[in-house]
Amino acid sequence: MPRRRKIGARDVLLEFHRVGNAVRVVAIDQPSGTEVILIGPADATRAQLTRAATDKLRYVLEGAPSAEDGEPPKRPGIEV
Repeated sequence: MPRRRKIGARDVLLEFHRVGNAVRVVAIDQPSGTEVILIGPADATRAQLTRAATDKLRYVLEGAPSAEDGEPPKRPGIEV
């Protein structure tokens, strides 16, 4: 059963699925339908996984750098 959480004034659905020694967390922003997936260790607390998933969702909702503006996002490393 999904759990609900708030990010500011936004409703977020959270689903937790244990897969072996990991937990798959799905966070879905209800108004926009935006979804992020996070894989975390099975020994992490539910609060830690919730925090990580909602932080990732907030990052995506706030407009993570994308290639849509004509320039690829800055990443560490070198282009080959």
